[in-house]
Amino acid sequence: MTTKDYDAILIGAGQANNPLSTTLAEAGWRVALVEEKHVGGTCINEGCTPTKTMVASARVAHLAQRSSDYGVHTGPVKVDMVEVRQRKRDIVRSFRSGGRRRLERTAGLDLFMGRARFSGPKSVTVALNEGGTRQLTADHVFINVGQRPRKPDLPGLESVTALDSTSVMELDEVPEHLMVVGGGYVGVEFGQLFRRFGAEVTIVQRGGQLLSHEDLDIAQAVADILREDGVTVVLNADAVRVEQADDGQMLLTFQVPDGQETLTGSHLLLAAGRVPNVEVLDLQTAGIETTGDSAGQGYIRVNERLETNVPGVYALGDVKGGPAFTHIAYDDFRIVRANLLGGADGATQSPATTKDRLVPYTVFIDPQLGGVGLTEREARKQGRDVKIARMPMSHVARALETDETRGLMKVTVDAESNQILGGSVLGIEGGEIMSVLQVAMMGGVAYTELRDAVFAHPTLAESLNNLFSGLD
Repeated sequence: MTTKDYDAILIGAGQANNPLSTTLAEAGWRVALVEEKHVGGTCINEGCTPTKTMVASARVAHLAQRSSDYGVHTGPVKVDMVEVRQRKRDIVRSFRSGGRRRLERTAGLDLFMGRARFSGPKSVTVALNEGGTRQLTADHVFINVGQRPRKPDLPGLESVTALDSTSVMELDEVPEHLMVVGGGYVGVEFGQLFRRFGAEVTIVQRGGQLLSHEDLDIAQAVADILREDGVTVVLNADAVRVEQADDGQMLLTFQVPDGQETLTGSHLLLAAGRVPNVEVLDLQTAGIETTGDSAGQGYIRVNERLETNVPGVYALGDVKGGPAFTHIAYDDFRIVRANLLGGADGATQSPATTKDRLVPYTVFIDPQLGGVGLTEREARKQGRDVKIARMPMSHVARALETDETRGLMKVTVDAESNQILGGSVLGIEGGEIMSVLQVAMMGGVAYTELRDAVFAHPTLAESLNNLFSGLD
């Protein structure tokens, strides 16, 4: 088998390696990019793009159902899941094909569609999807293979047809009763989405609150919104087994503090976390350390510059653990670019690291939950002296005008410096309001500056005036 030498081998065409591959090639590197399935990674193919496309359809259904609240009267609302699915597929296909075309026309970049595994610290064997193999070597290797839904150890699961966050988006009809195991970001988004499409939905959450990262008051507010939308939320419930009934329904049994209960449903969605795609890489052959066992399981260990223990080998995006967000993967690319090439503008910005970077995120329930920085619980755990700004969205003029008053805003402030430490915005366009807080944190702007700022009226950002006035 002929070996081909490159300056860089990139394994996985996700949201870190895609821009990195073209950037390195344009800088004169000889680049090999290996992708087993789809260009674009989880975000475009199974994550952000398809889910938010379906969330948009669900919101339209929701608004149509409550149009009379605005004095607009329509007829019965009907959801056609085949059309919803096709709209989702079309957008995904457009994004994916556009990304692949950009890769294929980049000079100095070879795209290999196949499965990669290490045959040494700097050598990779690719089993091509079309048949045959290729042996590649390079001084630099970048791993960006992402995660997949975790299959929980649930007795009886092998005897039923369960859905995950990818297959649930391929349904061609609205489930009669969707049972969701897991109350994290995936569980709550899909739970509300399918409820708005007309399904009965029950979320079974192992812990005492939804969204375990959030402060309890935020999590309770999310649960209240879901229940108001008709979703049944069961907390402190540990799934113990699932089985198929004679009539084709599924029986989900879970343990609650008072004993065991059994739920009957037509569909089962497993939303109990994700695991890294490392098994097929043969990481131990390259000597790459992980957080798991010696067989190369677990997340890949990296330092603040995203370097593994093997010189010249990097891990980017979800496969290294930590926040599993597209924007974090893209920032991983920027860190590597700065350290290898000197930054986007050619100026020397090395060393760039992950240390102290802000991690904003948005949960695309409706209303959105946007978060950044420290929660109140995290700040107090660190022993910080803090004060809390809190205000319901029902006190926001723009929310009242649009009849979108559910949720609240909550910001944690350092009591001595008046610097914003973090915030959660559960409300209409919560992710956008959160971004204003993030920019203030990036610029070291005290909360008093936002309290006294002149924002356009009536906008959602204007609500920060009243939010922070509550601290005086």
